[in-house]
Amino acid sequence: MPTNAPLILIADDQRDVLEALRLLFKGEGFRTREVHSPSQVLRALEEHEFDLVLIDLNYTRDTTSGREGLDLLKRIQAIDGTLPVVVMTAWGNVDLAVEAMRAGARDFVQKPWDNPRLLTVVRTQVELARALRHSRRVEAENQVLRGARDSNLIATSASMAPVLEIVERVGPSDANVLITGENGTGKGVIARALHQRSHRAQRPLVIVNTGGLNEGVFESEMFGHVRGAFTDAKTERMGRFEMAVGGTLFLDEIANVPPSHQTKLLRVLETGEFERVGSSRTLATDARILSATNADIRKEVEAGRFRQDLLFRLNTVEIHLPALRERREDIPLLAAHFLKAQVGRSRKRLTGFDDAAMETMLTHAWPGNIRELSHAIERAALMASGECIRLQDLGLNTTGAAGSPARLEELTLEEVERQLIKTALAKCGGKAHLAAEALGLSRSAFYRRLEKHGL
Repeated sequence: MPTNAPLILIADDQRDVLEALRLLFKGEGFRTREVHSPSQVLRALEEHEFDLVLIDLNYTRDTTSGREGLDLLKRIQAIDGTLPVVVMTAWGNVDLAVEAMRAGARDFVQKPWDNPRLLTVVRTQVELARALRHSRRVEAENQVLRGARDSNLIATSASMAPVLEIVERVGPSDANVLITGENGTGKGVIARALHQRSHRAQRPLVIVNTGGLNEGVFESEMFGHVRGAFTDAKTERMGRFEMAVGGTLFLDEIANVPPSHQTKLLRVLETGEFERVGSSRTLATDARILSATNADIRKEVEAGRFRQDLLFRLNTVEIHLPALRERREDIPLLAAHFLKAQVGRSRKRLTGFDDAAMETMLTHAWPGNIRELSHAIERAALMASGECIRLQDLGLNTTGAAGSPARLEELTLEEVERQLIKTALAKCGGKAHLAAEALGLSRSAFYRRLEKHGL
């Protein structure tokens, strides 16, 4: 069995129960370790890292109070609050299971258990726990790299002052926030800042590029599916709303969601309820919703391409990010920040920018905004031959020696592709889905190229 298969710790005082559970989980691709008492559970947790703990609530013969299991649950929570615990209890003892849920158990199953129900509970909780641990690990790594929680949120310009004020006021709340602005202005950074300031900061921030999902996979990605729901659904899958339970769900490029799916999103935002594809079982989510778009979403509403009632649900508060050309005072600080990150990655000794490079950065149009600046610094760090970044290292010149536009034959294939994409975006008013259609590309292929070229 693969060493990365989920490892389940099972605790029960009955050997036949342990053996039955071991065989069930083995047949479904899980690794297990079986123990008979609370003390053995605690010892096992010291020796191994588990994906889930499945515990009985009673271990002493003729005892039905569940105190042993509840005390064990609290001790497991104290050791690792991210480790999901599922409790088992005899039929008819639901009150005890409810008490366990209040004490921190993620779910419960009744004995004798129903195999499909038990496996669904275990898969769901394992997937949630792995997503949470991954999110925390990535965030911890980012904090080490950045040196501070919000060092990516670099803003001293007057045009960014209202943005920072709203982030500080709204961050601790559960209000839905719509973040608008051109591509590359830092909408994702603002979403992370809002999440970090909320009481949900220890839960996952789940990010989904809704503009990159085609209609065929949208429901499965957002709501999940059950086995057999469609031809390729060989296993159950958790959707993004499920993964974000207790945390934050960031819906990027929200204006590009097809009208046929906007109704489904609206229902979840209104009721907090949804069903996996192929299932009639209603699930619930309490995720906070952050969304972002580079489109003029009100014009989309006027044109009938975006539901007004959905917009009302998304923008309890709206934050508009200025383009980089509107906050040029921040360019030196942003450039220094990106250069510092590149120094750590490239292991080069780079101390700063020469006067020509800095002057060009301050006057450049930056159609790709902060993302374009970041890519320019990354290129410069690779190309630099000395300790100081020079103008030619940045690769921002698009004109010939006489100041005329570069000829087509002087451009690389990547530069031509980048220019075509920029032109299409400009003609389509910044609407990515229209630019993709104009270039004959699928949305997902177009978004891959946007990321590739830093647009």
